[in-house]
Amino acid sequence: MIALEGVVKTYKTASGRRLLLDHTTVDFPSGHNIGILGANGSGKSTLIRLLAGSEMPDRGAIRRDVLVSFPLGFGGTFHGALSGRENVAFIARVYGAGVRQTTDFVDEFAELGDYFEMPVNTYSAGMRARLAFGACLAIDFDVYLIDEITEIGDERFRRKCAAAFRERLRRSDVILATHNHHTIRQYCDRAAVLAGGRLQLFDDVASAFQYYRRTLAEPPSCDSRPD
Repeated sequence: MIALEGVVKTYKTASGRRLLLDHTTVDFPSGHNIGILGANGSGKSTLIRLLAGSEMPDRGAIRRDVLVSFPLGFGGTFHGALSGRENVAFIARVYGAGVRQTTDFVDEFAELGDYFEMPVNTYSAGMRARLAFGACLAIDFDVYLIDEITEIGDERFRRKCAAAFRERLRRSDVILATHNHHTIRQYCDRAAVLAGGRLQLFDDVASAFQYYRRTLAEPPSCDSRPD
């Protein structure tokens, strides 16, 4: 389980502080795949980074009793001056995975060829995505965090990614932030709506979509506060 306990998260803007999470207490139970719904700027990516531990809340606590992945789709995962192999080796050490086993998996899966030995800052966006997807799948996480990942590679490689991801979900959970409603329906059995600093979790995807459509129809509330 991943639990948010009284979490507050804001960002400073020119007009004040933008409130993303307002004293939020929510449990993400194990054994469920959860989609995160929210408009642009609602804080979905920030929520994923908070769950991963790559960003800290202003107040409150986030507790994890499972092994949680880094955010798949998060550009800050890799150090640009290091090679793909060196980045993957570092990630393996951070999560206590075997370095040789992990790097061999990514080398074969990502299909980067000689680029695997080259600095990541020489990669195209698609190559970075292949490296990230391979590194994430190379480690057996209890929960995979996905942040609005775009299509990767050609149709053959996308099928390969989808098959590998479905295999992981036989024994792991996913928390998925995306604008693609079809993806949430395909992978998730529960969903949460993030809007106006509130995060509301629903026991089924249909109820979450209904609530999300209602929030979009309502006039936006003020979500900026003075410093």
